[in-house]
Amino acid sequence: MAPQDKNTPPPLPEPLRVAVADSHTHLDMQDSSVEEALAKAASVGVTTVVQVGCDLAGSRWAAETAAAHASVHATVALHPNEAPRIVLGDPDGWSRQGAREPGGDSALDAALAEIDRLAALPQVRGVGETGLDYFRTGPEGMAAQEASFRAHIEIAKRHDKALVIHDREAHDDVLRILREEGAPDRVVFHCYSGDAGMAKVCAAAGYFMSFAGNVTFKNAQHLRDALAVAPPELVLVETDAPFLTPAPYRGRANAPYLIPVTLRAMAEVTSLTEDAMATAVAANTARAFGY
Repeated sequence: MAPQDKNTPPPLPEPLRVAVADSHTHLDMQDSSVEEALAKAASVGVTTVVQVGCDLAGSRWAAETAAAHASVHATVALHPNEAPRIVLGDPDGWSRQGAREPGGDSALDAALAEIDRLAALPQVRGVGETGLDYFRTGPEGMAAQEASFRAHIEIAKRHDKALVIHDREAHDDVLRILREEGAPDRVVFHCYSGDAGMAKVCAAAGYFMSFAGNVTFKNAQHLRDALAVAPPELVLVETDAPFLTPAPYRGRANAPYLIPVTLRAMAEVTSLTEDAMATAVAANTARAFGY
């Protein structure tokens, strides 16, 4: 693929006949305006999006955007990689806020108090993305990450909101902490990254598994195997846009309007028809996020 192709938005897919939701997107990180993104998505049958917060600024923005648009629901949280930055600082400044001084545990407590406040809002349907990320955070950040995750579980339960989990290379610890704390009634594994064995554990616990564009990647057979054993009533679809653009557009910017590409690939894996898959994920997303 020529480099200039990376900047060309993928074409509009054939519209879905049954309207669905993008269960996890980051409109604040996409090039188009919210209105453009929602209109483009709706034109192909993606009529609802869940806008996900990753830090205080993004969580406030998610809540405001959901309040302004009936088709947007919000989740609020400190991303697993955000918690260590708050506590230990971020001298490299690679996060969206730039370089930051260490704030210690008191700064994390203050940030969690603001997430707690936002989680009470009616347009906020979930607490997340929270969880553990051993890919990017080194051993020194794990304590802050785990403390933050446990606090988010408590917030989700107290406000009766869905818990949206970011689990990167931390499957066993995520599942263990959910058991130790007692999981909320509704748990969503965003961008599900486990194998078929873990899918069976999640299914037994009643956890939703949300599949993203990487289920279409050649090297992701373990995700397709997981999807094949996941109960249809626990499966969601997401973009995680602007990331994880499905094949054949991998490497270009993702957006909610590309949900049909991933959903059709998922239908093939599960042997469901496209309409049956869309009907299932539409109902599941509404159930998961309580709208």
